[in-house]
Amino acid sequence: MEQREGQQHETQQQEDFYGLSHECVVAVSDALERGDPESARQLALPLHYSDAADLFERLSPEERRQLVEALRPDFEPEILIELDETLRDEIIDYLGFANLANAIQELDSDDAVWLLDQLDEEEQRRVLESLPPDTQTILLQGLAYPEYSAGRLMARELVAVPAYWTVGETIDYLRASQQVPDEFYDIFVVDPRHRPVGKIGLAKLVRARRPVRLREIMEGDLPTVGVTTDQEEVAFLFRQQDLVSAPVVDPAGRLVGVITIDDVVDVIDEEAADDMLRLAGVGDTDLFAPATTTAMRRIRWLVITLCNTILASYVISHFEATIEQIVALAVLMPIVAAMGGNAGMQVVTVTVRALATKELGHGNVGRVVAKELAVGGMNGLVFAAIMGSIAFLWFGRMDLGMVLAAAMIFNMLWAGMAGTVIPLTLNRLKIDPALAAGPFLTTTTDVLGFFAFLGLATLFLV
Repeated sequence: MEQREGQQHETQQQEDFYGLSHECVVAVSDALERGDPESARQLALPLHYSDAADLFERLSPEERRQLVEALRPDFEPEILIELDETLRDEIIDYLGFANLANAIQELDSDDAVWLLDQLDEEEQRRVLESLPPDTQTILLQGLAYPEYSAGRLMARELVAVPAYWTVGETIDYLRASQQVPDEFYDIFVVDPRHRPVGKIGLAKLVRARRPVRLREIMEGDLPTVGVTTDQEEVAFLFRQQDLVSAPVVDPAGRLVGVITIDDVVDVIDEEAADDMLRLAGVGDTDLFAPATTTAMRRIRWLVITLCNTILASYVISHFEATIEQIVALAVLMPIVAAMGGNAGMQVVTVTVRALATKELGHGNVGRVVAKELAVGGMNGLVFAAIMGSIAFLWFGRMDLGMVLAAAMIFNMLWAGMAGTVIPLTLNRLKIDPALAAGPFLTTTTDVLGFFAFLGLATLFLV
């Protein structure tokens, strides 16, 4: 017991070590409340920019304004990248366009392009006009690439050297050049046309002897990413080949940027969160958005749910006479629809995930559908036995229990098949399955579940 408590205490200490502590939030809030912005500033300055963003999100609007004023001379622009969309706009208003332009200029090019893209056209124009021409050109080039593409994701800051250089020349260049990025993992070797032909990791470079030519130690057969490649494809490439960075090339094959693992981690997190929210019928987290905005975003999904419910009610209305004769049907029929819907959503979630990670393709579709049918059949038999027995004991009618069991098996089988077929069909039609599969599935499981149960009852019980 003592050992277990010790492990729990150690785990708690580790959790407190990472992230923003509640004590820090309270201390900053108290300092701002008593009119001591300098103390709040001293507490906030040592924080990592992601923790500083969390701090802003936990403060009141007035406290956020005061903290921005306190941090203005030392405001880290990376904080803006980590903030929720609604709060980011609020902090930008507090900073003003002059400070925003300075912040964008300090960011890496990929982060600067992303942040600039979050502004409306008028705000973009005003910010760009206040930037140096060379920075304007880089940002406009980035904005010209499709959204969610490698061109938007890549950083322009990289190290590219010719293959005939020696290790010594490369190291001297890295030490002397002002153009070398602050953080990088690989050095890209290019041919005279600036096309990547290989790469060298920093660890390998510093272990090699100075006279060695780069072509002798570089890794050839380099995977490259096109500027228009979707970010999900980029994340898949990194996951499949365990990359920490990858060169981005234009249509002519010239090296124009680099994507690093930290950006890919953000993409994976973003895509996973997006799929989860879409499956739940929520387009955005909207935690800090006004109530009216959140309500309007969610109304369309509730309207779809309402239409589904009306359709299910319409099916039920055709069996009014049956329900009037056997009132127990009204008690039991929601069970069939609910079990089918829940079982189907389990399958939809797995299928959407498999499509996103490319684990499900043309070669194994039939096998996956057959497996889910088998799983649905086995689950159907188990719950048919359970609910059939409960219905018999509850209402004293064996025939009612058998009808409920048959409807349960049918709907669970349908849920297993529909949970795979519907996302696959939507994906084939270029419709996001995470967005549309849920409403389609619940509609069919509700409607068919009610129809099967009440139809069987009409045939065998009335």
